[in-house]
Amino acid sequence: MTKAIFNKMGRRDVNDDLHTDDDETDDLHSSEVAAKAEKWKEHYSSSHRILFVGEGDFSFSLCLARAFGSAHNLVATSLDSYDDIGKKYSNGLSNVIELEERGCLVLHGVDAKEMSQHFFLKTQRFDRIIYNFPHVGFLYPENSYCQIQLNKRLLKGFLANAKALVKKEGGEIHVTHKEGDPYNKWDLVKKAEKRGLVLQQVVPFFKDDYPGYDNKRAHGKLSDASFLVGEASTYKFKVQTSNT
Repeated sequence: MTKAIFNKMGRRDVNDDLHTDDDETDDLHSSEVAAKAEKWKEHYSSSHRILFVGEGDFSFSLCLARAFGSAHNLVATSLDSYDDIGKKYSNGLSNVIELEERGCLVLHGVDAKEMSQHFFLKTQRFDRIIYNFPHVGFLYPENSYCQIQLNKRLLKGFLANAKALVKKEGGEIHVTHKEGDPYNKWDLVKKAEKRGLVLQQVVPFFKDDYPGYDNKRAHGKLSDASFLVGEASTYKFKVQTSNT
């Protein structure tokens, strides 16, 4: 599968000096066709190279794949192994199979805190990196100091690794995050700023905007259960440059 992915990433070289009028007409037509073919789903385009991090049952990445009509521009990852996905989520394996049939590269056992060292991911750069509702699992009460510190550590590691994989020009890192206490104690924006990322925009997140997306608890006996999203936002960051 990886070989096929690499083959599709090649680009045809064009020598502008050899263009004729017919060439220019053909190029204009090709551009118009490409523009018409581009599809958007909320903040995401079928022309974006997109990395999904921390997928549960892969229903979010599948939602975008269906909206685009293809998933050749998508790489979807989860911390779970393939076998664990089958054990934890009722639709997990069927979602993975459909994603792969649509052309998505699905990677298992990918730690968000170390993903920039992954043998394949470290060779790639992405237009969008998406992490929805990062969470270490319910190890302690949600409001407890230990639980908050563990989630802060997860964010810290993810942001550092995402910075290494996102395109420096035009690339964005999107973190969808619940609002209010105790989630505001995770210091998402401060963590990002300390790692050279600039907050571009905060937009409300509505689950209904993504048909088929089923957010999962992903931990313990209730892994396949959804949790109440409530008030949530998508935080968009980009790499700080000399111009920002």
